[in-house]
Amino acid sequence: MAGAIKGEVGILSIHDGTIYRPIACLTSNGLDTNVSVISSNTKCDPGLTIKQGGIFDYTLNADGEYIDTTSIGGQTTKASHDYLLTKQQLKAAITWKYDTGVTGAVYFGTAIITSLSLSQGAGDEISSFTLSLDGSGAIATIDPIV
Repeated sequence: MAGAIKGEVGILSIHDGTIYRPIACLTSNGLDTNVSVISSNTKCDPGLTIKQGGIFDYTLNADGEYIDTTSIGGQTTKASHDYLLTKQQLKAAITWKYDTGVTGAVYFGTAIITSLSLSQGAGDEISSFTLSLDGSGAIATIDPIV
């Protein structure tokens, strides 16, 4: 029996025009996929509901610790809230990469940053952020940048 896959190996990254930048200090991330269902009831099939797959769509989400990724001395090879906010304000699709940590299970696509939230509590709390991406088009297993 194969071993369980540890969540810590799954990394979401976004392309900055040169490289894929991992989303900084992730505490969790995920990929949610959906297919709508088209139902029909006709006289051709009385008493039956016929169903077929409709539109495929997906979202990605991530939670991470807020770190400096833009100023001199910051971790500029990663993407944290400050970098992601700049991308979100452009209102343009970004290219993403989701490495699940499983051989052959690396996914790529484009998405819009729809939600970005920064949380900074008092005292010893670590600043954190949440990110939501709304997918555009298909999910690929081949890097579209190469």
